[in-house]
Amino acid sequence: MLMTLGLFVFSINTLSYQSLQRTTAWRHNSQNRIGDSPSYQFLGAGEDRQTISGWQAPELAGDRLSLDVLRQMANTGEPYVMVDGKGFVHGLWVIKQITETKTLFWPNGDAKRIEFSIALTRVDDAQISQVSLINNVLSILA
Repeated sequence: MLMTLGLFVFSINTLSYQSLQRTTAWRHNSQNRIGDSPSYQFLGAGEDRQTISGWQAPELAGDRLSLDVLRQMANTGEPYVMVDGKGFVHGLWVIKQITETKTLFWPNGDAKRIEFSIALTRVDDAQISQVSLINNVLSILA
């Protein structure tokens, strides 16, 4: 297991990624001053984003339906807990965008290679509703 997002497990059998990029920002407000450079005030943390990228070859490893499951999760609009393979909890994340590119096709139109990118944004841990999270997970599994 590489990581979990909610109950979705990133692994060789589902969807393994080759890169994980994280971008963290901080907010600073500027105030222009006459005859001097602007002054800045620290306003706190900004957005924390991660991009998970990789490719799969469904005939060798991975599940063709994995990206569809992640799309269903994104459609709920709910945040999901991210836990890495070592058990470290990375907080709550929402799925903002999924990009999928299929190449190298079989004669029946199935792709031999599927490249993907998943954009996630961290949300405040207080935004989670345990009841709605459980209900959404149950509806996805049904």
